[in-house]
Amino acid sequence: MSLAGKVVIVTGASSGIGATTAEAFAKHGAKVAITGRNEANLKATEAACKAANNKVELLLIIADVTVDAERIINETIEKFGKLDVLVNNAGIGLMGNILDIGVDQFDTILNTNMRSVFLLTKFAAPHLIKTQGNIVNVSSVAGLRAFPGASTYCTSKAALDQFTRCIALDLAPHNVRVNAVNPAVIITNFQKRRGMSNEEYAKYLEHCKSTH
Repeated sequence: MSLAGKVVIVTGASSGIGATTAEAFAKHGAKVAITGRNEANLKATEAACKAANNKVELLLIIADVTVDAERIINETIEKFGKLDVLVNNAGIGLMGNILDIGVDQFDTILNTNMRSVFLLTKFAAPHLIKTQGNIVNVSSVAGLRAFPGASTYCTSKAALDQFTRCIALDLAPHNVRVNAVNPAVIITNFQKRRGMSNEEYAKYLEHCKSTH
């Protein structure tokens, strides 16, 4: 499969699913704008993309999706002149029982996992209509199933799934496809960033063998 000439934005490209997604697009010949907050990690993704395809055209955007959505789209258009694919991958997860967490956690999760996707979609849509492009939202199995101690994260991903369905209907008349993927546990640093120790993570992965 060749994606030569296609322009792709991948948010949260500094690690995990986002980094691997960016590398895959690069391998298939796309021009890729990779965004993330961690410059060092984003440069590691850049190196992986170049290793996959030494002719790849890349744009590194150090940005926070919660405040820089419009800049991410504008810089991509300024660099490449168009946009074919938006991959809304950036996301965070925080844990806690409703008896213990505060509204600040709810706001933090929803701002990153849902509000930023709304903004990026809003700013990208006119450009995607021109190319009859695509949006892929990286959701989670947590949007489909309930998990204890993860109410804010599960809610954000359920909202993202419904947002995807609605925007698919809004943009279908313009020949723009909008889809979500709902991964279960993927071996990344996501769980450790939520506070798991190495020992807890090892036990968690072992447990997942019986649940997946």
